[in-house]
Amino acid sequence: MSAGTPEPGQPDASLFAAMPRRALCRDCLERTRADARRCPSCGSPRLLRHDELDQLAIAHIDCDAFYASIEKRDNPDLLDKPVIIGGQTRGVVSTACYIARISGVHSAMPMFKALEACPDAVVLPPNMEKYTRVGHQIRDMMRALTPLVEPLSIDEAFLDLTGTERLHHASPAETLARFAATVEREIGISVSVGLSHNKFLAKMASDMDKPRGFSVIGKAETVALLAQMPVKRIWGVGKAMEAKLAADGIRTIGQLQQADEADLARRYGAMGLRLARLSHGRDARKVTPDSEAKSVSAETTFNTDISDPDELIRILRKLSEKVSARLKKAGIAGRSVTLKLKTPDFRLHTRTRQLSDPTQLADRIFRTGRDLLQAEANGRRFRLLGIGAGDLCDAAFADPADLVDEAATRAAKAEHAVDALREKFGKDAVELGLVWRGKR
Repeated sequence: MSAGTPEPGQPDASLFAAMPRRALCRDCLERTRADARRCPSCGSPRLLRHDELDQLAIAHIDCDAFYASIEKRDNPDLLDKPVIIGGQTRGVVSTACYIARISGVHSAMPMFKALEACPDAVVLPPNMEKYTRVGHQIRDMMRALTPLVEPLSIDEAFLDLTGTERLHHASPAETLARFAATVEREIGISVSVGLSHNKFLAKMASDMDKPRGFSVIGKAETVALLAQMPVKRIWGVGKAMEAKLAADGIRTIGQLQQADEADLARRYGAMGLRLARLSHGRDARKVTPDSEAKSVSAETTFNTDISDPDELIRILRKLSEKVSARLKKAGIAGRSVTLKLKTPDFRLHTRTRQLSDPTQLADRIFRTGRDLLQAEANGRRFRLLGIGAGDLCDAAFADPADLVDEAATRAAKAEHAVDALREKFGKDAVELGLVWRGKR
């Protein structure tokens, strides 16, 4: 965002870097002495102090325990209780409030283990429509700060506030502190902010002081700060990579800093070069607004394991309709279909098929998924079933008329007619049965 001539009476943006290094109160936004313990204006102890506070502009904003926070906002009786959002005893944890996290509950944990760790937890099913609505509210508030907003998920995003000082008459740090306070006041949930000189470090900073955190990583301290951390703090280093590095005697980021870059590349390929770069805090990626989704999917975890192919196919049809509706709403189509299955021992199986033409149609997604399912539904039990469309493109290229398969063309027209009825009378206005074309 370019900056023009400052308005009369407003400070020039270049002055922010030269301002005395004073603490910023996160509650009233007043400046005070860097050695103050509390804000003299409002008494808050939440003071931001950093030598580079007014020189950094890349931020990562993450909503704190997003789903659970919204449920607590809407039901004050839950405020002091451990809350878990997810499937019931057969599902997994989508998110958990910080009270539940004290007991060891975390995202993606099987629900039965979460309830063993926190038996008093209140378990609520996710309300994605509500969460999406709140997420969009917060996203709109972010875009009022800067056009450079790169969403990572419904509840987190990168922001680049470079050059916004004259627009907001404040440094990026002050603008972000005001934003966090506004979200709490107007939306009713809290966010954590990470501020640094690149995306990698901004995301790392936002995790350092949750919830209601605001952490800063400056250029001068980057290498020394990273050196103390375990390798798993590098974004993208999962358990398998962590174990591989440990087997080679590398457990800290400081050890990566001391390693030869060519040797890391020889051992770990492209990942080795990435480790060498990020271990020194180097990240040249720009904040890219409106990053495109890579796939659209729907899945469900069963209350009891299912092996009956007919039952799996009925569920697959419902999921295919959900994926189709999301594609149509977004104006996109998929060039591939992926089937996802999980067995009772939590082993994940995925099967993907490329399509001759992109599709939005529930019927085509379903038939492709059904063909993939037939090879897997051989008496085995499954705890989860999912279907998704990938390799996304504009809907203008979707589902051309089939001059060979007239039945497929008729089915497409019928589906669009059903969509029109549902649009007019509601999604439950028409209930589709299973229609088989060809062998099952």
